[in-house]
Amino acid sequence: MKVVSNIDEYIADFPEETQVLLRQMRETISNAVPEATEKISYAMPTFYLKGNLVHFAAYKNHIGFYPAPSGLTAFPEEMVHYKFSKGAVQFPLDKPLPLDFIKRVVAFRVEENLNKATKQ
Repeated sequence: MKVVSNIDEYIADFPEETQVLLRQMRETISNAVPEATEKISYAMPTFYLKGNLVHFAAYKNHIGFYPAPSGLTAFPEEMVHYKFSKGAVQFPLDKPLPLDFIKRVVAFRVEENLNKATKQ
């Protein structure tokens, strides 16, 4: 994968069907936290507010969503439906994205980052 400088460039590097999912992911996160800034971090689209909120990335068979380990452990009932690891969950490319779940995870991470920032 080539080095990209923004999320639009990142999305443009994928097949159209994957681009649709990436745009849905981006829009869902952006609508959930419009005050967040977008950037590329760790070679992935990233939303930032008082620290990294979430990252996402496309792969051959899935969209990876990286909300930090706390963003996943807070929703154990949702995690049983997906392949996941300590800090990432995989959404298969052949299924609709769980947009409501993504919104709830993002809201959780916003609260977590804001609480952490006020304690510093």
